[in-house]
Amino acid sequence: MAAQKGKDLLLKVDSDGLGNFTTVAGLRTRTLSFNSESIDITHQESAGEWRELLDGGGIKSARLSGAGIFKDAASDETVRGYFFNGTVRAWQVAIPDFGTATGPFQVTSLEFAGRHDGELTFDLTLESAGEIIFASV
Repeated sequence: MAAQKGKDLLLKVDSDGLGNFTTVAGLRTRTLSFNSESIDITHQESAGEWRELLDGGGIKSARLSGAGIFKDAASDETVRGYFFNGTVRAWQVAIPDFGTATGPFQVTSLEFAGRHDGELTFDLTLESAGEIIFASV
């Protein structure tokens, strides 16, 4: 993958529950990480006493995080509502020249900050709550 503009990594949410994705707020930074736990199956007779892992085992998860400013009251209300209601909703991350990851996430962290001489900012974290589908470009 060639160098890309960070602003092209888009975080979107299915705000109406019908599969219509809209970009979330004015995100200045965004991160998507995929994780997989391993299952250690090492035993006394493992070759050279090296660790062995179970192929295809373990729990997979994804975490989305972002920071920025809300562009309008509607995006603020949507994200805030999802957090306080514990809503699991379909979210989507578009990774330029790579693909799109889509699946259910829950807002697990929502922080607000502001300087006396600056704008109000927010940070949010979303944790996967089901299968994440990846579609290549």
